[in-house]
Amino acid sequence: MAEAITFYRNQAESCGKAAAEASLENERDKFLQAQAAWQALADKTAMVQAQAAKREAERARVQTEQ
Repeated sequence: MAEAITFYRNQAESCGKAAAEASLENERDKFLQAQAAWQALADKTAMVQAQAAKREAERARVQTEQ
């Protein structure tokens, strides 16, 4: 999953750069929307990954107590 997060963040960065270089307003808006979507995907994936790690740590803790 870490690879996916890196990919999503790279895509967001690429869209941000493209937006900065865009000469047309609608093109800039398109890239900014794409940047926001990629960043949201990266953030959501990171949150899900952190929650999964937390659940796994809790399961391991419970198993060692038994």
